[in-house]
Amino acid sequence: MHNPLQPVLIVLATAVLAVVVFRLLRLQPVLGYLLAGVVIGPHALGWIAESNETRHLAEFGVVFLMFSIGLEFSLPKLIVMKRIVFGFGTAQVVISILLVMAVVWMLGLDWRVGFVLGSVLAMSSTAIVIKMLAERVELNSAHGRQVIGVLLFQDLMVIPLLVIVPALAPQIDSDTIDLATAILKVMVVLVVILFLGKKLMRPWLHLVARQKSSELFVLNVLFITLGLAWLTELAGLSLALGAFLAGMLISETEYRYQVEDDIKPFRDVLLGLFFVTIGMLLDLQVVTGNFLWVFVILMALIILKVAVIAGLSRLFNADSGVAIRTGMNLAQAGELGFVLLAQAGAIGLIENSVLQPVLAAMVLSMFIAPFTIEYGERMVQCFYSSEWMYRAMQITSIAAQTMETQNHVIICGYGRSGQSVSRILEQESIPFIALDLDPRRIREATSAGESVVYGNAARREVLIAAGLMRAKVLVVSYADTISALKILRHVQELRPELSVVVRTRDDSDIDLLRGAGATEVVAEIMEGSLMLASHALMFVDISTGRILRRIREIREQRYSLLRGFYYSVKDETEDSEKLLPRLLTITITPGAAAINKTLNDIDLASLDVEVTAVRRRNIRGLLPTPETRLEAGDVVVLKGTQENLAAAEIKLIQG
Repeated sequence: MHNPLQPVLIVLATAVLAVVVFRLLRLQPVLGYLLAGVVIGPHALGWIAESNETRHLAEFGVVFLMFSIGLEFSLPKLIVMKRIVFGFGTAQVVISILLVMAVVWMLGLDWRVGFVLGSVLAMSSTAIVIKMLAERVELNSAHGRQVIGVLLFQDLMVIPLLVIVPALAPQIDSDTIDLATAILKVMVVLVVILFLGKKLMRPWLHLVARQKSSELFVLNVLFITLGLAWLTELAGLSLALGAFLAGMLISETEYRYQVEDDIKPFRDVLLGLFFVTIGMLLDLQVVTGNFLWVFVILMALIILKVAVIAGLSRLFNADSGVAIRTGMNLAQAGELGFVLLAQAGAIGLIENSVLQPVLAAMVLSMFIAPFTIEYGERMVQCFYSSEWMYRAMQITSIAAQTMETQNHVIICGYGRSGQSVSRILEQESIPFIALDLDPRRIREATSAGESVVYGNAARREVLIAAGLMRAKVLVVSYADTISALKILRHVQELRPELSVVVRTRDDSDIDLLRGAGATEVVAEIMEGSLMLASHALMFVDISTGRILRRIREIREQRYSLLRGFYYSVKDETEDSEKLLPRLLTITITPGAAAINKTLNDIDLASLDVEVTAVRRRNIRGLLPTPETRLEAGDVVVLKGTQENLAAAEIKLIQG
């Protein structure tokens, strides 16, 4: 008797094992999912047979992938990056499609096959590339901005491609008429859903959110996503298009951050299972029998993509180093390419003898993507002298801000702790320079006039540029023992007498950090425990003097009394960030709803958002009052929770 749970357990077990192995090897989990699918698929061990159930599983993964892309769709973001997105991105996709169509035509295949293969191979892996850029802190670099712009256009381009590919099916005779009909359907569905959706989405989400039930909120998001996907499929379009529209509609509301957090578990799990089903399509016998073709396709994919993208990058005024980096980052196949390839295979547009070598080359290109990106970085550093100039300019930029500063404080890290330290220093008129690696945080802080610069504090030359030899104190405000030890080593070599205060999460590394040269080590758990104990002692009638004396004694004993606790799972869980107040800078762009309105007219207080500062014409410190009238170009600094800030941003810009 066949147990329906058996294939599910096989998929889950192999996926878990593969992802664990790939994470231990520090490779992308998506590669683990693909390999798991190859192993258990009908063309290898045969544990899972190809069926409608597995195809439906893949469709759900695509639905939530496209929903997430819709959530990230932002008209202001597109306007800011329009030259890269619609110029560079369009050129990359169009040229890639035309090149592949030319090759396919020379091989004697149908032009429709060339169009589909060109569309498939034009896509790059958002999951792999964005993760590597984030890990290397290159999202805001010159090549990082180009990469993100191209990936954004590819994400947008997949929507019309998902409509066009079915219209090219071989059983359709009147290609032009059916293609025009499909495009007309898309336009009608877009107009109806977007027109009605914009009017209904925000009031409906308000109604659901007022019930204060997280379960109801998640159910509502799933209903909206799958409901719109069902409507678009009913209209003869794809499920993915409806999911994208659902995400785009929700992105225009203040609930987009909450929805993104709620939907992430469903998206990640189903997308992982989608990649398992993609791996199941790979026929190893066909691949080994056509190994030469697989190798040729793989090399052509990487070389042509690097050449096209690097050449376009140069045309868009990037230097050689940036162009090579951009090309090497985007030289692999992508998740959306698998979506298009699976769709083309399902409708019989591409024969299996063609599909299998292409699929194998795409999978292999994703396997070697981390290595091509790393090799590209080394090649740029070896062959392009401009890279040394670029690094020198970064250091010079930091040094220029501290050149006239004496007896200042260097703050390593500008998170919550670093910002709290800076506020106190600012109140006492003590100069400081903060180093941070988060491009978004730096952009927000510098827009508000904060003294924070981009730089890795664990690098010797960055510390020197920040004025290490003239500083009074150095503060390591983030709890990363490995990075803190690197900083302490540089300080001991260059200026061992400098006072260094280091933050750590608990008391286990106090001796290690003090031995490395830290003047003082502040343990979060220790300080929290002392405050709890002091308040408890006050309620049992212990005198204030005795409490302070007891706390001082404990601190003088170097935290030795509070070592050796047993930790539970809760000790490892950080507090939720959603309810904590944060700062956000908003630039009042031309045409914004807030122009010529006073803060009293806008009434952000009704959203529990406070306006802490208004920066006008690069002059920081314009103290806002209810009568302060906003102008185009003003930078408004807001304080509130994540959800309330999103609502305030919409109110300032859209009204």
